[in-house]
Amino acid sequence: MMRTTRPLTLVASAAILTATLAGCSQQGGGEPELSWEDSPLNEYTAAVYGSDLSPEEQQKQMDEQTREIEERTAECMQAEGFEYVPNLQNGGVVFEDDGVWDPESREWVAQYGYGMFNDPWQDQPQPEPEEYVDPNQEYIESLSESEQLAYNETLWGEQPSEEEMSDPEFDWNAFYETADRGCNGEASDEVYGTNLWDKLYEEFEPLMTKMDELYTTVQESPEMVELDAEWASCMADAGHAGYSKQADPMNELSEKQNAFYEEQNAAYEDFDFENASEEELAALEEQSDPTQTPEWKELAEKEIEIALVDLDCREKTDYRDASLRIQFELEEQFIADNKAELEAYKAAAEQAS
Repeated sequence: MMRTTRPLTLVASAAILTATLAGCSQQGGGEPELSWEDSPLNEYTAAVYGSDLSPEEQQKQMDEQTREIEERTAECMQAEGFEYVPNLQNGGVVFEDDGVWDPESREWVAQYGYGMFNDPWQDQPQPEPEEYVDPNQEYIESLSESEQLAYNETLWGEQPSEEEMSDPEFDWNAFYETADRGCNGEASDEVYGTNLWDKLYEEFEPLMTKMDELYTTVQESPEMVELDAEWASCMADAGHAGYSKQADPMNELSEKQNAFYEEQNAAYEDFDFENASEEELAALEEQSDPTQTPEWKELAEKEIEIALVDLDCREKTDYRDASLRIQFELEEQFIADNKAELEAYKAAAEQAS
């Protein structure tokens, strides 16, 4: 079943904040004194958001889950009267960054900015994809058209009709909330279980709400406001006035990037695929890549320019350590005020995971 997205809590928001700050060099170019791992709340939230598994261990775990899902799917399909060979190529891959994401490096920032319009992953050699072979393809082709339809519905579950899919008002989330997800969906639910975050949010909603409020308190604290003002003054002196918080440049660029993708999606939605010529399809494909437009390239240059000035100002204001000290002090007080609830939350998370 599709699950609704929960409001962003301090735990998730702070992770985003500290991950962003992890890209800040320190005053004088020295090593940072603090990191997100030092978060006092991390002791209580690591079971939900953290992982001590290496990429190799994560890959092994993912492979084992794929195998179990496929074996359960095969049992279910056979019980419904169909043949099904577990398809182990349906698994995912865990990628290591291997230094691809290194926003603490001035050299990296000079090349990629914030890594938004200048994607560092595009410069990395891509592994040769393995040839995909569905072990069930020959069996599927042996079935009649009506049997194939029944096979796919049994495997993947109910799908919306063409009329529903063409309706711009069609509610996909509502459909999948109630739709039968077939043998594969049932097997996935059995292996992965109830979404841990949803379960804990419902059980500890009052605590989650207080975490939301704590993150707002961090951002609006007099100490953080003063730090952001110092940073903004530095930015203005360097010719980039108009920002009030350190996250503003990234948010501004993110909004502009989203506008590109919204325009791209609109072009696809309005395109008449059924009656389009090959030339029209080729033209759509060409214009569907916003990264090749002059506007995108101009923003890519602007991103690097702003990111370098931002980096300078973070170093001058010791932004990373200063902001983390503010956050951690408020977290310590939060823990003191909510100790019993946090201990219960931690115990429930550890038991569920």
